[in-house]
Amino acid sequence: MATQSSHNSQTSRAEHAYQQLLSAILSGELKPGSRIREVELAEWLKISRTPVREAVRRLESEGLICTAGHQGMAIAELDYQAVMELYQMREVLEATAASLAAKHASEPEIYSLREIFNQEKQQHNNSAAQAEINRAFHNAIYHAAHNRYLLKSLNSLRDAMALLGSTTYALPSRSEAALVEHQRIIEAIEKGDSAAAEQAARDHIRAAQQARIRILTGALSNQAEA
Repeated sequence: MATQSSHNSQTSRAEHAYQQLLSAILSGELKPGSRIREVELAEWLKISRTPVREAVRRLESEGLICTAGHQGMAIAELDYQAVMELYQMREVLEATAASLAAKHASEPEIYSLREIFNQEKQQHNNSAAQAEINRAFHNAIYHAAHNRYLLKSLNSLRDAMALLGSTTYALPSRSEAALVEHQRIIEAIEKGDSAAAEQAARDHIRAAQQARIRILTGALSNQAEA
């Protein structure tokens, strides 16, 4: 009995460590490319190294942490091809979510989506705040689709998106364009037009991908100049 209790406690600590590290990656507190050490993470989380090691292994299996040569582990970085693949999957999955949301979203869910959008409009001059609200907007669509398997896939994709680093809202005019794109998605969902919602979501993700490419090519250009 004591052994079972100890095992449960260890599992609980490992889950806590996992959630804390995942949250730090999603928030950008742990940035892509940054080195991590188990002993430092254990001190930060105020727990032993064993649950930290389990959490790190889990994040590694999910592609969020990787081996960084002789320097140990690091938060994973996405190369150009991986970013393109990520946006391809985003387009497929988010278009499906928007289409299903147009069919299945309840009145309270649509109201919540509109409220989130109104908050986003108020923050259009604050790229960091708008990026945070944007995540809430997309999460609301995921849940409004009412498909647990799609939701699981989208949540995994969302976690991988954290590895992209800087938000595309930092680009001039992207903030205003995204608001227009979100407006189209909401209107289609409100009308129950699944085809229009799907197309609006596809257009939105394609525009986001183009913005991401501008950021990537700018970063690659800066590296070449350096």
